[in-house]
Amino acid sequence: MVAAVAMIAFFAPEDADQGLSQKIFYFHVPIALTAYACFGWGAWKALLHLWKRRPGADLESYVAVHQGVIFGALTLVTGSIWAKISWGVWWAWSSNQLVLFLVLFLFYAAYFMLRFSVEPGPRRANLSAVYALFGVALIPVSFLAIRLANDFIHPTVFTSHGPQMSGRMFATFCVSWAAMLLLVGTLYHVELAGKRLDSRLRELRELLA
Repeated sequence: MVAAVAMIAFFAPEDADQGLSQKIFYFHVPIALTAYACFGWGAWKALLHLWKRRPGADLESYVAVHQGVIFGALTLVTGSIWAKISWGVWWAWSSNQLVLFLVLFLFYAAYFMLRFSVEPGPRRANLSAVYALFGVALIPVSFLAIRLANDFIHPTVFTSHGPQMSGRMFATFCVSWAAMLLLVGTLYHVELAGKRLDSRLRELRELLA
């Protein structure tokens, strides 16, 4: 993360059109892609729970979705800041890709309402897994909306011809994304370890009661 911040500040050149404000791109896009990765990982663990009945897969899916919602919220915040600085608006309801990402975020935010409205047990795990699997269908729709849209609020940087940026910009982007993936991987394992410890302590209390 230190390397990413240093490259953003000193290595990546300023954008010819947006100037210094464009550098939030190196945070915004990696955060968004990391949110997609978390939701995808949560759906994969949900599938393993439903298909293989793998022990612990439900908890792993829950933690992945939780991290995805956190990074999804950061995506909306950084995107709104970038839009306000560059284009003078915080949000544009006419932009399909912005609205689709908001729908994706709200869908997964509602995951917790479903999960905690059901008593702990196999029924909660199954319902949560099915919900997480349904949500993953929104990821390609949200991602493709950015590829297909041509509005001013959300420019397309990655096209079929490759990244539309200089070599130094692309190198900085790659390091930033790697930093975000390492960050979310660390947060995922720390939260998962805490949830597992909490579950074991709860089982011990029930045995001692």
